[in-house]
Amino acid sequence: MYKINMNQIIYVASPESQEIHVFHMNRQGMLILRQIVNAPGKGKPIVIHPARTHLYLGIRPISSIVSYQIDKYGLLTEVAITALPASPTQLSIDCKGKMLYSVSYNGSSLAVCPIDKKGIVHISRQTLKGLIHCHSANVDSKKKVVWVPCLTENRIRLYSINHSGFLAPYTPEALDSMANTGPRHMVFHHTSNYAYVINELSSTVNVIAIDSSPRIVQTVDIMPPTFQDVRCASDIHITPDCRWLYCGDRTASLISQFSVSKDGGMLQLVGHLSTETQPRGFNIDSQGKFLVVAGEKSNYIAVYSIDEIFGTLSLLARYPVGQGPMWVSILMQH
Repeated sequence: MYKINMNQIIYVASPESQEIHVFHMNRQGMLILRQIVNAPGKGKPIVIHPARTHLYLGIRPISSIVSYQIDKYGLLTEVAITALPASPTQLSIDCKGKMLYSVSYNGSSLAVCPIDKKGIVHISRQTLKGLIHCHSANVDSKKKVVWVPCLTENRIRLYSINHSGFLAPYTPEALDSMANTGPRHMVFHHTSNYAYVINELSSTVNVIAIDSSPRIVQTVDIMPPTFQDVRCASDIHITPDCRWLYCGDRTASLISQFSVSKDGGMLQLVGHLSTETQPRGFNIDSQGKFLVVAGEKSNYIAVYSIDEIFGTLSLLARYPVGQGPMWVSILMQH
């Protein structure tokens, strides 16, 4: 009999078929499909409220945020649709769960939208413009700073979060990357003052020391030395214990695996793994045991186990989802 670990719930957004697939994961990492939600548009980015009560989906072509309530089984019910000033590329939420940040690559802007006590997102109360091809808003909860990689600018803009969740320029206001690298997404070390940024155009990762003057301390290539095609890095995630870091590249359809030094300041390549065609997005479960990757061109997700000692990935199973899947979020319920 299939034993469900109700604490692990996988959400996959497939914009081309306008669906969200909801899976439950058991202790062995196997999935069972529990719900297919028909979204009111092409849903791309997903973010889950820190209270784990709501899920938010950014949709196109009518730029909006859909607020879904999450029930005790992890199933979704639509409760509101809120207009956005520009098409959503990535979503994040402030430290207190009061503001949603919607980054727009096409609009080169970041919208700050209040979240009410019922978990519903309201229209933007602040819009930061002129962030050329910004790709994500990444909340450093320890320092209450939002990092916004701007791909075409080859720099990361920094903003402080005030007590209400609104944003103001930080000092320094930006961290520059090398030319033609294209910073895209990033993650933070959970205990040390380091961050890791994946660069789309060069398929590299910058290790950033976070202090009074943030600086790049290491740059590593995520591609095999024999790779000669156009580089197109996609996503980056770190395990909860911060021992292993994983990166995706869409052209090569691979996941690169790195070990993280104990202090967080150094990455070392473990290996490369061929995966689903065009891995646009992936994620790691809350226990650091499984990695789930979406193949934008395969229309499948794949679940891998993470080796506790070596950090290597082993395929457990593949599952069909909607058309063009590109975002994976994983919920650990109370």
